[in-house]
Amino acid sequence: MDSLQEVEKKQSTDVDLVGDAKVELHDAKLATSKEHNLTVLQGLKPYRKAIGWSVLLSMAVIMEGYDTILIGSYLGFASFNNTFGNQIVDGEPSITASWQSAVTNGAYIGEIIGLQVTGYLVHMYGNKKVMTGATVLMIAFIFLSFFGKTLGVQLAGQILCGIPWGVYQTVTTVYAAEVMPVNLRGYLTSYVNLCWVIGQFIASGVLVGVQGRTDEWGWRIPFGVQWVWPIPIILVCIFCPESPTWLVEHGRNEEAEKAVSRLQSNTAGIDIPMPNETVALLAQTNAMEQELTAGVGYLECFKGTNLRRTEIAVATWTAQQMCGPVLQTYAIYFFEQAGLADSQAFNMTLGLYAIAFVGTVLSWPLINRFGRRTIYLTGMAGIVVSLALVGFISLAGSSSNVSWAIGAFLLIFTFIYDSTVGPLTCKAFKLCYRDYADSYPDVIVPEAPSSRLRHKTVVLARNAYNITCIWTGVLTPYMLNATAWNWGAKTGFFWAGFALLCFIWAWFRLPETKGFTFAEIDLLFKEGVSAREFATHRGELADRTT
Repeated sequence: MDSLQEVEKKQSTDVDLVGDAKVELHDAKLATSKEHNLTVLQGLKPYRKAIGWSVLLSMAVIMEGYDTILIGSYLGFASFNNTFGNQIVDGEPSITASWQSAVTNGAYIGEIIGLQVTGYLVHMYGNKKVMTGATVLMIAFIFLSFFGKTLGVQLAGQILCGIPWGVYQTVTTVYAAEVMPVNLRGYLTSYVNLCWVIGQFIASGVLVGVQGRTDEWGWRIPFGVQWVWPIPIILVCIFCPESPTWLVEHGRNEEAEKAVSRLQSNTAGIDIPMPNETVALLAQTNAMEQELTAGVGYLECFKGTNLRRTEIAVATWTAQQMCGPVLQTYAIYFFEQAGLADSQAFNMTLGLYAIAFVGTVLSWPLINRFGRRTIYLTGMAGIVVSLALVGFISLAGSSSNVSWAIGAFLLIFTFIYDSTVGPLTCKAFKLCYRDYADSYPDVIVPEAPSSRLRHKTVVLARNAYNITCIWTGVLTPYMLNATAWNWGAKTGFFWAGFALLCFIWAWFRLPETKGFTFAEIDLLFKEGVSAREFATHRGELADRTT
C-alpha cells in the first residue's frame, strides 16, 4: 500500500498531467484557428524561412527532372545512336525498341527500391539524414552513366541512379507539406512540380547546345552537368531544420518547437501560431491518428479508413502517368516520328518545357481559387480532348501542316497537364515521375494519407506509379518506333482512352482537401464522408478536431 506522501505525490502528478493536457488542447485550438484565419499574403512573410528551406531542398527535384529526361531524349540523338546503336535503319545507326524500353525504364526499378527503403529510413533517421545519404550515392552513381559505353552499363547506371531519385520523390514533397501552414501548403507542394519542369527545361537547353555533336561528348556532357547539384543539396540538408511533424512523432517536442522557431519569422501585426501552439496541434493530430492507426507498418495502410486514403494516393499518382505524359519524355523522338526535322523537333521540345513551366506557375492561383478536385477533373477532361485531337489529326496523312498541327496540340496537352493534373499530384516525382509526373506526388498525394503513415503511403503510391511507368515506358517505344508498331501520332488515341477512365475514377472517388488541416482531413475520412461532399464541411470542423 502506498504511503500518505506517495499518494499525495501521485495525485499531484495526475493533476499536473491533466493541466498539461488542457494547455495542449487550448494551444492546438489556437493554432487551428490562426491557420484558418491566415491569408496567403499574410503567410508569406512569417513563413519566408520555411518557404526558403522548402525551395532549396526542392533543388533535388530539379536535378531529378534534368536527369530523367536525358535518356528518353537521347533516342533521337545522333551522338548517342552512333555510340550505342545496335541496328541500321535507313542507313543510320539506331537502337532496337527492346533496348529503348530497357534503358529508358531502368530508373524505375531503382526508384521502387529507393522508395521502399525510404519509408523505413525516414521513420528511423529523419528527412535530413536520408536526403544527405541519397545525394552522396547520387554522386557515385553518375560515374556509370558518364563513363559507360555499352547499353548494359547505361542500364545499370539508370537503375542505381533511380535509388536516390526515389528518396527525392518522397522526402521533398512530404517536407514541403509538413513545414507549411494550410494556406501555403498547396503552393509549395505544387512548386515541387515546377522544379521538375525547371529541370526538364534546363536539360532541353543543354541538349539543344550539343545537338550538333556526333561524337560521344554529345551525350557525355549532359550527363556530366549532373554533378552541379549534389554539393549544394548536401549543404541544404545539413543546415535545414528537421520536420517538426517527424520530431513530434518521435516524442521530441522541445526540438520540434525549436524547428518551428527556425521556420518562422517574427512579423508584427500578423497573428500566426506560436511554436508551442503548432507543436500542440501536431501532438493532438498524432494522438488522434494513433487511435485510428494501431501501428506504422505498411499493412496499416490497408486497414480501416487508411485503405481508402491509400487508394486515393495510389490512384491519383497512377492516373497521372496513365493520361499520356510519357509523350513528354519521348518528345524529341515523338516530334521526329511525326515528321518534323531534327532541329525543329529540338526547338519544339524546348518550347514544350517552357509551356510546362508557365502552366505550373499559373496553376498556383487556380489551386487557391478552385481547389484540388475541380482543377483535377477539368484538367483530365481537357487532356482527353487534346490527345484525341492528336490522334484524329494524324489520320489526315503525312504533310508538313499535319506535323505542325500534331506538335501544336501536344503543346496544348502539355499546358493543360502542367497547369492542372501535374502540379496537383506533385509531379515531383515525374514528382508523378519521369514525365513528369511525379511525382512526388503533388498537392493531393501528401494530403490524402494520415501523418503517421504519410511517408509509407507516399512510397506505396509512388511505387504503384513507377510500376505503371515501366508498363507505359515499355509500350511507348514500340508505339513510336518505325521498326515496331509504328503508330506515330495515333498513339494519342490510346492515351486519350485511359485519360477518360481516370476522369471517371476521379469523379466518384477524389475528395476536395483544400482548406482543411490534417486533423480535419482525418475526421472526414473517419466519418466516411463521400468524395463529392468533402467541400460542404469546410469551416465546420475546427472545434471537433482538438
